[in-house]
Amino acid sequence: MVIESINPATGETLKTYAETSRAEVDDIIGKTHEAFLAWRRTSFEERARRMRRAARILRKNAEAYARLMAQEMGKPVRDGIGEAQKCALACEFYADNAEKFLAREPVKTEARESFVTFNPIGVVLAVMPWNFPFWQVFRFAAPALMAGNAAVLKHASNVPECGLAIEEIFREADFPENLFRTLMIGSGQVEPVIEHALVRAVTLTGSGPAGRKVASKAGAMLKKSVLELGGSDPYLVLEDADLDLAATVCTKGRLVNSGQSCIAAKRFIVVDEVRQEFEQRFVEKMKAAKVGDPLNPETEVGPLARQDLREALHRQVTESLRKGAHCLLGGKIPEGAGAYYPPTVLTDVSAGMPAYEEELFGPVAAVIAVKNEAEAIATANDSVFGLAGAVITRDVARGERIAAELIESGCVFVNESVRSDPRLPFGGVKESGYGRELSEYGIKEFVNIKTVYVAASPVQARPADSKSAQNVR
Repeated sequence: MVIESINPATGETLKTYAETSRAEVDDIIGKTHEAFLAWRRTSFEERARRMRRAARILRKNAEAYARLMAQEMGKPVRDGIGEAQKCALACEFYADNAEKFLAREPVKTEARESFVTFNPIGVVLAVMPWNFPFWQVFRFAAPALMAGNAAVLKHASNVPECGLAIEEIFREADFPENLFRTLMIGSGQVEPVIEHALVRAVTLTGSGPAGRKVASKAGAMLKKSVLELGGSDPYLVLEDADLDLAATVCTKGRLVNSGQSCIAAKRFIVVDEVRQEFEQRFVEKMKAAKVGDPLNPETEVGPLARQDLREALHRQVTESLRKGAHCLLGGKIPEGAGAYYPPTVLTDVSAGMPAYEEELFGPVAAVIAVKNEAEAIATANDSVFGLAGAVITRDVARGERIAAELIESGCVFVNESVRSDPRLPFGGVKESGYGRELSEYGIKEFVNIKTVYVAASPVQARPADSKSAQNVR
């Protein structure tokens, strides 16, 4: 198998790599395990020093990393700069807080002392996607390495240069040579890596089918897994919403990363009373987004990451239109080079259409009309996904109640578009996966949560007890 780096804006092949052989993969994992055995004994202070250095490297080279992301998967360069800086924030957050998060927790019992301790488990395999090629990796790697673990990365096959750049960041930051390694392998080698005796757990961000395969293999091997899968995030626009704010929030939420985000806004559930006015403002803002060369600092929407992804998105649009949706904006593949797709707004979307049922991984918005709040909540939850969502209303208490109690997802924002944050747990429910990344919850996913119990006083064996004990095995 050949792994290719292809510029989606031009179709140009940038670089090719031969797949790492099974024997070489085994050798790398062995070396990573050896690095772990020493790393787990380092102090939090020493780990934090190196993690802060990684943060400085990310900030110093943010523009270069952004250009790399733009060239490999089409991310607008200004978004890539922000992504690199966000990775630096994650490194600093865990450098500052890992020791506190993993401190021993005393538990009062009849023992002289009893407590819970958090120990690293070893080499963790990360199977990561292309859409946030730096952030997805660092939000796993920063807590995993600060916890004392080691990592091997199987990055998406269309962003090999990003994977190698991340490995080099950790090397330049003075982490042990083999503590974090990028495996240049295709999806066919993932299962053998999970099976490897020295790999103790796996985390995946990706599609539902990929998640099922990884979860099945990890379960068969009795290894811990964390899955962050797809989403079809609902944004509820209630009848009392500030419609200027709603249009701004919804546009921002839909066009993040050119629409290629698991937590991008996808289903816009709008109460009938304000639907027409909302659609007018929403279309205006979506139409105003600048589409173009991702290396241009003014570009807001770049190409999709691959031609096949554009074709799949367009099939979802045309099938939804065939089933009765109407197109208010976009919906046509533009002429010329590159995997571009225009900002698109579909309305009159209903159950049974791809735009209602499936994840739209690109700048396509689906407007769904509802009669009232109750129907909006029911429609939001009428999905196999449960990653994130938003509620837009002038009544903040109302929005908080709906967000906290009624929407079935891992996070819900009120009057703001969804984003991940190192300080907050991130993950989903239903077919959006399980487990959590980020915050204190994320760093505890890949540790051994161990109970230690120290008896109040030594047990004094009597002679008779000693004799009988000889027969106990």
